[in-house]
Amino acid sequence: MPASDLPLLIEAARAAGTVATGFAGKTARRWDKPDGAGPVTEADIAVNDLLHDTLRAARPDYGWLSEETEDTGDRLTREKVFIIDPIDGTRSFAEGSDSWAHAIAVAERGVVTAAVIYLPKRDLLYSAARGAGAECNGASIAPSRPDGLAEAEILTTRPALAREHWQGDRTPAFRHAYRPSLAYRMALVAQGRFDGMLTLRPCWEWDIAAGDLILREAGAACTDRSGAALVFNNPHPMQNGLIAAGPDIHASIATALKPPKRDNPRT
Repeated sequence: MPASDLPLLIEAARAAGTVATGFAGKTARRWDKPDGAGPVTEADIAVNDLLHDTLRAARPDYGWLSEETEDTGDRLTREKVFIIDPIDGTRSFAEGSDSWAHAIAVAERGVVTAAVIYLPKRDLLYSAARGAGAECNGASIAPSRPDGLAEAEILTTRPALAREHWQGDRTPAFRHAYRPSLAYRMALVAQGRFDGMLTLRPCWEWDIAAGDLILREAGAACTDRSGAALVFNNPHPMQNGLIAAGPDIHASIATALKPPKRDNPRT
């Protein structure tokens, strides 16, 4: 049952927070991954090791997909799989900021069933189990419902605002903001602190799996950039961008966007 996995994920997330905060972000050893895949720190690896040992010991029949573990085909043979980002927002962590998160999820046959996003430096723990709603620090959360897209504040990056991505080559007149952790952006929308979030770049599953369930259980819509439902544990674990918002704002964003160009997946 999804609910039976959630206490395990919460306990693991809090333990991960203890490990991560034991490192001083600016002094933690840091290096760059091959092929421009971004930075990693010794804290990412330590948290990954902790979560792998803890979660796999508790659920040895589950598969494993993590940003900091070399991927294998084994997870594709499993009915359930852990999808993990040990530290989402590694750059933020390395700069000494508090806007980074542990993102931990369980997916069953492609659908996320239990999820936690935990920001230990902000004492924020977002959680959800399928069919049980979403919470932040034990209190129920729900998305905002502004009066139209023009009244909305959307978490996104400047490249997504380029006119070339929008119908009529005209960017909608919403306000925009930014937070460095993709998982945190999703949680903030589920909580109603922002009205939506948008990324047009491909997204790794470990960045968004936990947020997908938390958003949906809060009552928001969460899809790829074309409006298609997200399915996880794919052979190539990447999704085609992301739109998340309350149902009305989500529909407005999806309608205003141009269809993605197949020959330019990095827009």
